[in-house]
Amino acid sequence: MARAQKMFECSACGAQSPKWLGRCPDCGGWSTLIETLGRAGGSGGKDPGRAATRSPQPLAAVLAERVERVSTSIGELDRVLGGGLVPGAVVLIGGDPGIGKSTLLLQAVLGMARAGQAVLYVSGEESAAQVALRARRLGGGEQASLLATTELADVQAALATERYAAVVIDSIQTMRAAELEASPGSVAQLREVAARLTELAKQREIALLLIGHVTKDGTLAGPKVLEHLVDVVLAFEGDGSHAYRLLRGQKNRFGPTHEIGVFEMANEGLREVADASATFIAERPDRAAGSVVVPTAEGSRPMLVEVQALVAPAQYGAARRVATGLDPNRLAVLLAVLQRKAGIQVLDYDVFASVAGGLRVDEPAVDLALCAAIVSALRERPLLPNVLAFGEVGLTGELRAVPRAALRVAEAKKLGFTRIVLPQGNAEALTKAERAGIELSPMSRLADALHALF
Repeated sequence: MARAQKMFECSACGAQSPKWLGRCPDCGGWSTLIETLGRAGGSGGKDPGRAATRSPQPLAAVLAERVERVSTSIGELDRVLGGGLVPGAVVLIGGDPGIGKSTLLLQAVLGMARAGQAVLYVSGEESAAQVALRARRLGGGEQASLLATTELADVQAALATERYAAVVIDSIQTMRAAELEASPGSVAQLREVAARLTELAKQREIALLLIGHVTKDGTLAGPKVLEHLVDVVLAFEGDGSHAYRLLRGQKNRFGPTHEIGVFEMANEGLREVADASATFIAERPDRAAGSVVVPTAEGSRPMLVEVQALVAPAQYGAARRVATGLDPNRLAVLLAVLQRKAGIQVLDYDVFASVAGGLRVDEPAVDLALCAAIVSALRERPLLPNVLAFGEVGLTGELRAVPRAALRVAEAKKLGFTRIVLPQGNAEALTKAERAGIELSPMSRLADALHALF
Protein backbone atom coordinates (compact mmCIF):
# COMPACT_ATOMS: atom_id res chain seq x y z
CA MET A 1 0.00 0.00 0.00
CA ALA A 2 1.27 3.46 -0.87
CA ARG A 3 2.52 5.44 2.08
CA ALA A 4 0.59 8.60 2.97
CA GLN A 5 2.67 11.75 2.87
CA LYS A 6 1.97 15.36 3.70
CA MET A 7 1.12 17.60 0.77
CA PHE A 8 -0.11 21.18 0.39
CA GLU A 9 -3.12 21.77 -1.82
CA CYS A 10 -4.48 25.07 -3.13
CA SER A 11 -8.02 25.65 -1.88
CA ALA A 12 -8.74 27.79 -4.97
CA CYS A 13 -7.51 25.67 -7.90
CA GLY A 14 -6.52 22.30 -6.38
CA ALA A 15 -2.84 22.46 -7.34
CA GLN A 16 -0.50 20.45 -5.09
CA SER A 17 2.97 21.16 -3.76
CA PRO A 18 5.28 19.06 -1.56
CA LYS A 19 6.03 22.12 0.60
CA TRP A 20 4.12 25.19 1.76
CA LEU A 21 4.28 28.27 -0.44
CA GLY A 22 2.92 31.71 0.29
CA ARG A 23 1.59 31.99 -3.26
CA CYS A 24 0.08 29.25 -5.41
CA PRO A 25 2.35 28.68 -8.46
CA ASP A 26 -0.66 27.80 -10.65
CA CYS A 27 -3.41 30.35 -9.91
CA GLY A 28 -1.35 32.98 -8.10
CA GLY A 29 -3.55 33.01 -4.98
CA TRP A 30 -1.96 34.15 -1.75
CA SER A 31 -2.14 31.97 1.40
CA THR A 32 -4.37 29.41 -0.33
CA LEU A 33 -2.18 26.30 0.17
CA ILE A 34 -3.41 24.10 3.03
CA GLU A 35 -1.94 20.93 4.47
CA THR A 36 -3.42 17.63 3.34
CA LEU A 37 -2.41 14.00 2.91
CA GLY A 38 -1.39 12.73 -0.52
CA ARG A 39 -0.05 9.43 -1.76
CA ALA A 40 3.46 8.62 -2.73
CA GLY A 41 3.98 7.95 -6.40
CA GLY A 42 2.43 11.11 -7.85
CA SER A 43 -0.92 11.72 -9.51
CA GLY A 44 -2.51 11.85 -6.06
CA GLY A 45 -1.95 8.10 -5.61
CA LYS A 46 -3.73 7.13 -8.83
CA ASP A 47 -2.07 4.49 -11.00
CA PRO A 48 -2.89 5.16 -14.66
CA GLY A 49 -1.80 1.63 -15.55
CA ARG A 50 -4.11 -0.14 -13.10
CA ALA A 51 -6.69 -2.33 -14.78
CA ALA A 52 -10.34 -1.42 -14.27
CA THR A 53 -12.15 -3.64 -11.77
CA ARG A 54 -15.71 -2.49 -12.54
CA SER A 55 -17.60 -2.05 -15.77
CA PRO A 56 -20.87 -0.25 -16.59
CA GLN A 57 -24.13 -2.16 -16.26
CA PRO A 58 -27.74 -1.39 -17.17
CA LEU A 59 -29.50 0.67 -14.53
CA ALA A 60 -32.48 -1.71 -14.59
CA ALA A 61 -30.17 -4.59 -13.63
CA VAL A 62 -28.99 -2.94 -10.42
CA LEU A 63 -30.55 -4.55 -7.35
CA ALA A 64 -31.84 -1.93 -4.89
CA GLU A 65 -32.52 -3.60 -1.57
CA ARG A 66 -34.92 -2.06 0.91
CA VAL A 67 -32.93 -0.63 3.81
CA GLU A 68 -34.27 -1.08 7.33
CA ARG A 69 -33.94 2.21 9.20
CA VAL A 70 -32.91 2.46 12.84
CA SER A 71 -35.20 4.54 15.05
CA THR A 72 -33.53 7.18 17.20
CA SER A 73 -36.36 6.85 19.76
CA ILE A 74 -37.19 10.56 19.12
CA GLY A 75 -40.17 10.88 16.78
CA GLU A 76 -39.43 14.43 15.64
CA LEU A 77 -35.81 13.54 14.81
CA ASP A 78 -36.94 10.44 12.92
CA ARG A 79 -39.39 12.60 10.94
CA VAL A 80 -36.66 14.98 9.77
CA LEU A 81 -34.34 12.08 8.91
CA GLY A 82 -37.04 10.57 6.72
CA GLY A 83 -38.07 7.74 9.03
CA GLY A 84 -34.94 7.01 11.07
CA LEU A 85 -31.21 6.46 10.60
CA VAL A 86 -29.94 4.55 7.56
CA PRO A 87 -27.00 2.21 8.31
CA GLY A 88 -23.89 3.71 6.76
CA ALA A 89 -25.39 7.20 6.50
CA VAL A 90 -23.43 10.24 7.70
CA VAL A 91 -25.49 13.00 9.32
CA LEU A 92 -24.13 16.50 10.02
CA ILE A 93 -26.07 18.65 12.50
CA GLY A 94 -25.21 22.30 13.12
CA GLY A 95 -26.55 25.10 15.27
CA ASP A 96 -25.64 28.01 17.50
CA PRO A 97 -23.67 27.33 20.71
CA GLY A 98 -25.94 26.26 23.55
CA ILE A 99 -28.95 25.63 21.32
CA GLY A 100 -29.16 21.95 22.36
CA LYS A 101 -27.31 19.92 19.69
CA SER A 102 -25.41 17.78 22.20
CA THR A 103 -28.51 17.31 24.35
CA LEU A 104 -30.58 16.17 21.38
CA LEU A 105 -28.08 13.58 20.17
CA LEU A 106 -27.28 12.37 23.69
CA GLN A 107 -31.02 11.78 24.22
CA ALA A 108 -31.07 9.86 20.94
CA VAL A 109 -28.07 7.77 22.03
CA LEU A 110 -29.69 6.96 25.39
CA GLY A 111 -33.00 6.04 23.76
CA MET A 112 -31.33 3.78 21.19
CA ALA A 113 -29.28 2.10 23.93
CA ARG A 114 -32.41 1.41 25.98
CA ALA A 115 -33.93 -0.17 22.85
CA GLY A 116 -31.03 -2.63 22.68
CA GLN A 117 -28.86 -0.90 20.06
CA ALA A 118 -25.08 -0.68 20.48
CA VAL A 119 -24.23 3.03 20.36
CA LEU A 120 -21.12 5.11 21.05
CA TYR A 121 -20.94 8.77 22.08
CA VAL A 122 -17.55 10.37 21.36
CA SER A 123 -17.01 13.61 23.27
CA GLY A 124 -14.18 15.91 22.25
CA GLU A 125 -15.49 19.01 24.00
CA GLU A 126 -16.55 17.69 27.42
CA SER A 127 -14.93 15.27 29.84
CA ALA A 128 -16.40 11.84 30.48
CA ALA A 129 -17.66 13.01 33.89
CA GLN A 130 -19.50 15.98 32.39
CA VAL A 131 -21.24 13.81 29.80
CA ALA A 132 -22.15 11.23 32.42
CA LEU A 133 -23.72 13.88 34.66
CA ARG A 134 -25.84 15.16 31.77
CA ALA A 135 -26.81 11.61 30.81
CA ARG A 136 -28.10 10.96 34.34
CA ARG A 137 -30.12 14.17 34.22
CA LEU A 138 -31.65 13.01 30.93
CA GLY A 139 -32.70 9.65 32.32
CA GLY A 140 -29.62 7.46 32.69
CA GLY A 141 -27.25 5.94 30.19
CA GLU A 142 -25.90 2.70 31.60
CA GLN A 143 -26.30 0.83 28.30
CA ALA A 144 -24.52 3.41 26.09
CA SER A 145 -20.75 3.58 25.52
CA LEU A 146 -18.75 6.78 25.98
CA LEU A 147 -15.33 7.77 24.65
CA ALA A 148 -13.79 11.11 25.63
CA THR A 149 -11.02 11.88 23.14
CA THR A 150 -9.92 14.28 20.42
CA GLU A 151 -7.73 11.76 18.58
CA LEU A 152 -9.09 10.23 15.38
CA ALA A 153 -6.95 7.11 15.98
CA ASP A 154 -8.83 6.40 19.24
CA VAL A 155 -12.17 6.53 17.42
CA GLN A 156 -10.91 4.28 14.62
CA ALA A 157 -9.64 1.74 17.15
CA ALA A 158 -12.96 1.74 19.02
CA LEU A 159 -14.93 1.16 15.82
CA ALA A 160 -12.59 -1.65 14.78
CA THR A 161 -13.15 -3.63 17.99
CA GLU A 162 -16.91 -3.22 18.45
CA ARG A 163 -19.90 -3.29 16.11
CA TYR A 164 -21.99 -0.15 16.69
CA ALA A 165 -25.34 0.74 15.13
CA ALA A 166 -24.72 4.47 15.58
CA VAL A 167 -21.84 6.72 16.61
CA VAL A 168 -22.04 10.40 17.62
CA ILE A 169 -18.99 12.68 17.23
CA ASP A 170 -19.29 15.80 19.42
CA SER A 171 -17.85 17.71 17.69
CA ILE A 172 -16.13 17.17 14.35
CA GLN A 173 -14.12 20.39 14.87
CA THR A 174 -12.36 18.92 17.93
CA MET A 175 -11.08 15.77 16.19
CA ARG A 176 -7.54 15.63 14.83
CA ALA A 177 -5.51 13.25 12.67
CA ALA A 178 -2.03 12.87 14.16
CA GLU A 179 -0.40 12.80 10.70
CA LEU A 180 -1.33 16.42 10.10
CA GLU A 181 0.42 19.24 11.94
CA ALA A 182 -2.54 21.60 11.50
CA SER A 183 -4.58 22.41 14.59
CA PRO A 184 -8.01 20.79 15.20
CA GLY A 185 -10.80 22.62 13.42
CA SER A 186 -8.60 23.76 10.54
CA VAL A 187 -9.65 23.10 6.95
CA ALA A 188 -7.04 20.37 6.54
CA GLN A 189 -8.04 18.53 9.73
CA LEU A 190 -11.76 18.82 9.06
CA ARG A 191 -11.49 17.45 5.56
CA GLU A 192 -9.19 14.58 6.49
CA VAL A 193 -11.07 13.54 9.65
CA ALA A 194 -14.48 13.71 7.96
CA ALA A 195 -13.26 11.72 4.95
CA ARG A 196 -11.80 8.94 7.11
CA LEU A 197 -14.81 8.69 9.39
CA THR A 198 -17.18 8.64 6.40
CA GLU A 199 -15.21 5.86 4.72
CA LEU A 200 -15.26 3.83 7.94
CA ALA A 201 -19.01 4.38 8.42
CA LYS A 202 -19.74 3.18 4.87
CA GLN A 203 -17.52 0.10 5.23
CA ARG A 204 -18.98 -1.02 8.56
CA GLU A 205 -22.55 0.25 7.95
CA ILE A 206 -22.50 2.54 10.98
CA ALA A 207 -24.92 5.47 11.22
CA LEU A 208 -22.54 8.35 11.93
CA LEU A 209 -23.82 11.61 13.45
CA LEU A 210 -21.45 14.58 13.42
CA ILE A 211 -22.03 17.75 15.44
CA GLY A 212 -20.61 20.79 13.65
CA HIS A 213 -19.94 24.34 14.76
CA VAL A 214 -21.46 27.28 12.90
CA THR A 215 -20.06 30.68 11.96
CA LYS A 216 -21.44 33.96 13.26
CA ASP A 217 -23.79 34.21 10.28
CA GLY A 218 -25.27 30.78 11.03
CA THR A 219 -23.58 28.66 8.32
CA LEU A 220 -21.65 25.49 9.06
CA ALA A 221 -18.00 26.20 9.80
CA GLY A 222 -15.26 24.57 7.76
CA PRO A 223 -14.87 23.73 4.08
CA LYS A 224 -17.96 23.38 1.90
CA VAL A 225 -16.73 19.92 0.96
CA LEU A 226 -17.84 18.80 4.42
CA GLU A 227 -21.50 19.34 3.50
CA HIS A 228 -21.03 17.61 0.13
CA LEU A 229 -19.34 14.65 1.79
CA VAL A 230 -22.15 13.79 4.21
CA ASP A 231 -25.56 12.31 3.35
CA VAL A 232 -27.77 14.45 5.60
CA VAL A 233 -27.39 18.05 6.80
CA LEU A 234 -29.64 19.23 9.65
CA ALA A 235 -29.87 22.69 11.19
CA PHE A 236 -30.95 23.11 14.81
CA GLU A 237 -32.49 26.56 15.13
CA GLY A 238 -34.04 28.65 17.86
CA ASP A 239 -33.72 31.73 20.00
CA GLY A 240 -31.80 31.11 23.21
CA SER A 241 -34.29 33.31 25.08
CA HIS A 242 -37.22 31.09 24.02
CA ALA A 243 -37.91 27.47 24.89
CA TYR A 244 -38.78 26.25 21.38
CA ARG A 245 -36.30 24.74 18.94
CA LEU A 246 -36.70 23.76 15.29
CA LEU A 247 -34.75 20.96 13.64
CA ARG A 248 -34.72 21.66 9.91
CA GLY A 249 -33.55 19.32 7.14
CA GLN A 250 -31.37 21.03 4.52
CA LYS A 251 -30.02 18.01 2.64
CA ASN A 252 -31.13 14.37 2.72
CA ARG A 253 -30.06 11.65 0.32
CA PHE A 254 -32.46 9.18 1.94
CA GLY A 255 -35.60 11.27 2.42
CA PRO A 256 -37.32 14.60 1.86
CA THR A 257 -35.57 17.89 2.49
CA HIS A 258 -36.98 20.93 4.31
CA GLU A 259 -38.76 18.68 6.82
CA ILE A 260 -38.96 20.16 10.32
CA GLY A 261 -39.19 18.86 13.88
CA VAL A 262 -40.29 20.96 16.84
CA PHE A 263 -38.87 20.65 20.37
CA GLU A 264 -39.24 22.46 23.67
CA MET A 265 -36.28 22.88 26.00
CA ALA A 266 -37.11 21.77 29.55
CA ASN A 267 -35.16 20.92 32.70
CA GLU A 268 -35.08 17.24 31.80
CA GLY A 269 -33.91 17.90 28.24
CA LEU A 270 -35.68 18.40 24.94
CA ARG A 271 -39.36 17.51 24.71
CA GLU A 272 -41.15 16.83 21.43
CA VAL A 273 -43.95 19.24 20.54
CA ALA A 274 -46.73 17.15 19.02
CA ASP A 275 -49.24 19.93 18.21
CA ALA A 276 -47.00 22.81 17.23
CA SER A 277 -49.79 24.97 15.77
CA ALA A 278 -51.80 25.06 18.98
CA THR A 279 -48.62 25.73 20.97
CA PHE A 280 -47.44 28.71 18.93
CA ILE A 281 -50.78 30.54 18.79
CA ALA A 282 -51.93 29.65 22.32
CA GLU A 283 -50.83 33.01 23.76
CA ARG A 284 -52.05 35.14 20.88
CA PRO A 285 -53.72 38.29 22.28
CA ASP A 286 -57.43 38.71 21.60
CA ARG A 287 -58.24 41.38 18.99
CA ALA A 288 -54.78 42.96 19.06
CA ALA A 289 -53.77 45.23 16.19
CA GLY A 290 -50.71 44.04 14.30
CA SER A 291 -51.28 40.30 14.90
CA VAL A 292 -52.02 37.92 12.00
CA VAL A 293 -51.92 34.11 11.89
CA VAL A 294 -50.35 32.44 8.84
CA PRO A 295 -50.27 28.70 7.99
CA THR A 296 -46.72 27.69 7.07
CA ALA A 297 -45.94 24.38 5.40
CA GLU A 298 -42.36 23.21 5.42
CA GLY A 299 -41.88 19.60 4.40
CA SER A 300 -44.95 17.48 5.14
CA ARG A 301 -45.87 19.34 8.33
CA PRO A 302 -48.19 22.38 8.30
CA MET A 303 -47.91 24.76 11.23
CA LEU A 304 -49.79 27.90 12.25
CA VAL A 305 -47.62 30.75 13.51
CA GLU A 306 -48.36 34.31 14.59
CA VAL A 307 -46.78 37.23 12.73
CA GLN A 308 -46.68 40.50 14.66
CA ALA A 309 -45.92 44.05 13.54
CA LEU A 310 -45.49 47.39 15.28
CA VAL A 311 -45.54 50.67 13.34
CA ALA A 312 -44.47 54.00 14.87
CA PRO A 313 -43.59 57.43 13.42
CA ALA A 314 -39.88 57.78 12.69
CA GLN A 315 -38.38 60.15 15.25
CA TYR A 316 -34.68 60.20 14.40
CA GLY A 317 -33.63 60.48 10.76
CA ALA A 318 -34.25 57.55 8.44
CA ALA A 319 -37.03 55.12 9.31
CA ARG A 320 -35.92 51.85 10.93
CA ARG A 321 -36.73 48.33 9.74
CA VAL A 322 -36.26 45.57 12.32
CA ALA A 323 -37.22 41.94 11.64
CA THR A 324 -36.98 39.02 14.09
CA GLY A 325 -37.56 35.54 12.66
CA LEU A 326 -38.15 37.07 9.20
CA ASP A 327 -35.93 38.17 6.32
CA PRO A 328 -35.25 41.92 6.87
CA ASN A 329 -34.62 42.42 3.15
CA ARG A 330 -38.02 40.91 2.37
CA LEU A 331 -39.62 43.25 4.92
CA ALA A 332 -38.10 46.27 3.14
CA VAL A 333 -39.40 45.02 -0.25
CA LEU A 334 -42.92 44.48 1.07
CA LEU A 335 -43.02 47.97 2.58
CA ALA A 336 -42.16 49.42 -0.83
CA VAL A 337 -44.86 47.30 -2.51
CA LEU A 338 -47.42 48.41 0.09
CA GLN A 339 -46.73 52.07 -0.61
CA ARG A 340 -46.40 51.95 -4.40
CA LYS A 341 -48.95 49.26 -5.33
CA ALA A 342 -51.48 49.31 -2.47
CA GLY A 343 -51.46 53.01 -1.60
CA ILE A 344 -50.46 52.46 2.05
CA GLN A 345 -48.19 55.32 3.19
CA VAL A 346 -45.79 53.42 5.41
CA LEU A 347 -42.23 54.24 4.28
CA ASP A 348 -41.95 57.18 6.71
CA TYR A 349 -42.61 54.97 9.72
CA ASP A 350 -40.44 52.76 11.88
CA VAL A 351 -41.57 49.16 11.31
CA PHE A 352 -40.81 46.26 13.66
CA ALA A 353 -41.88 42.74 12.67
CA SER A 354 -41.42 39.36 14.31
CA VAL A 355 -42.63 35.77 14.46
CA ALA A 356 -43.95 34.96 17.94
CA GLY A 357 -42.29 32.15 19.86
CA GLY A 358 -38.74 32.70 18.63
CA LEU A 359 -39.32 30.83 15.35
CA ARG A 360 -37.83 31.69 11.98
CA VAL A 361 -39.98 31.57 8.83
CA ASP A 362 -38.32 32.01 5.45
CA GLU A 363 -40.97 30.86 2.97
CA PRO A 364 -42.71 33.45 0.74
CA ALA A 365 -46.19 32.32 1.88
CA VAL A 366 -45.82 34.64 4.88
CA ASP A 367 -45.80 37.76 2.64
CA LEU A 368 -49.54 38.48 2.72
CA ALA A 369 -49.81 37.93 6.48
CA LEU A 370 -46.85 40.25 7.10
CA CYS A 371 -48.41 42.97 4.93
CA ALA A 372 -51.73 42.56 6.76
CA ALA A 373 -49.99 42.79 10.15
CA ILE A 374 -48.24 46.02 9.10
CA VAL A 375 -51.50 47.60 7.88
CA SER A 376 -53.31 46.43 11.01
CA ALA A 377 -50.67 48.03 13.24
CA LEU A 378 -50.60 51.23 11.18
CA ARG A 379 -54.38 51.69 11.31
CA GLU A 380 -54.83 50.19 14.80
CA ARG A 381 -57.48 47.85 13.37
CA PRO A 382 -57.27 44.22 14.50
CA LEU A 383 -58.36 41.33 12.29
CA LEU A 384 -61.17 39.05 13.35
CA PRO A 385 -59.76 36.23 15.50
CA ASN A 386 -61.02 33.47 13.18
CA VAL A 387 -59.36 34.85 10.01
CA LEU A 388 -55.93 34.04 8.63
CA ALA A 389 -54.06 34.74 5.39
CA PHE A 390 -51.24 33.38 3.27
CA GLY A 391 -49.73 34.03 -0.15
CA GLU A 392 -46.65 35.38 -1.90
CA VAL A 393 -46.64 39.05 -2.87
CA GLY A 394 -44.98 40.05 -6.16
CA LEU A 395 -43.27 43.35 -6.93
CA THR A 396 -46.20 44.46 -9.09
CA GLY A 397 -48.63 43.92 -6.22
CA GLU A 398 -50.00 40.57 -7.41
CA LEU A 399 -50.72 37.58 -5.17
CA ARG A 400 -48.94 34.42 -6.26
CA ALA A 401 -49.84 30.83 -5.39
CA VAL A 402 -47.67 28.92 -2.93
CA PRO A 403 -47.06 25.14 -2.56
CA ARG A 404 -49.09 22.76 -0.35
CA ALA A 405 -52.19 24.93 -0.03
CA ALA A 406 -54.39 21.94 0.87
CA LEU A 407 -52.20 21.18 3.93
CA ARG A 408 -52.46 24.79 5.08
CA VAL A 409 -56.25 24.87 4.72
CA ALA A 410 -56.64 21.56 6.56
CA GLU A 411 -54.50 22.78 9.47
CA ALA A 412 -56.53 26.01 9.68
CA LYS A 413 -59.79 24.05 9.86
CA LYS A 414 -58.37 21.75 12.54
CA LEU A 415 -57.56 24.76 14.76
CA GLY A 416 -61.02 26.31 14.36
CA PHE A 417 -60.40 29.08 11.81
CA THR A 418 -63.41 29.81 9.61
CA ARG A 419 -62.06 32.10 6.88
CA ILE A 420 -58.87 32.27 4.80
CA VAL A 421 -57.70 35.00 2.41
CA LEU A 422 -55.45 33.30 -0.15
CA PRO A 423 -54.19 33.62 -3.75
CA GLN A 424 -56.63 32.92 -6.57
CA GLY A 425 -54.37 30.21 -7.98
CA ASN A 426 -54.39 28.24 -4.74
CA ALA A 427 -58.18 28.47 -4.35
CA GLU A 428 -58.77 27.14 -7.87
CA ALA A 429 -56.53 24.11 -7.24
CA LEU A 430 -58.44 22.99 -4.10
CA THR A 431 -60.99 20.20 -4.43
CA LYS A 432 -64.55 20.46 -3.19
CA ALA A 433 -63.73 18.29 -0.18
CA GLU A 434 -60.72 20.46 0.71
CA ARG A 435 -62.88 23.59 0.52
CA ALA A 436 -65.62 22.17 2.74
CA GLY A 437 -66.00 23.61 6.25
CA ILE A 438 -64.19 26.90 5.71
CA GLU A 439 -64.83 30.14 3.85
CA LEU A 440 -62.24 30.97 1.19
CA SER A 441 -61.62 34.51 -0.08
CA PRO A 442 -59.45 34.11 -3.20
CA MET A 443 -57.65 37.26 -4.37
CA SER A 444 -55.27 38.10 -7.21
CA ARG A 445 -54.05 41.54 -6.00
CA LEU A 446 -52.55 42.68 -2.70
CA ALA A 447 -54.80 45.73 -2.55
CA ASP A 448 -57.92 43.56 -2.94
CA ALA A 449 -56.72 41.14 -0.26
CA LEU A 450 -56.14 43.97 2.23
CA HIS A 451 -59.57 45.38 1.47
CA ALA A 452 -61.12 41.96 2.15
CA LEU A 453 -59.21 41.61 5.44
CA PHE A 454 -60.13 45.06 6.76
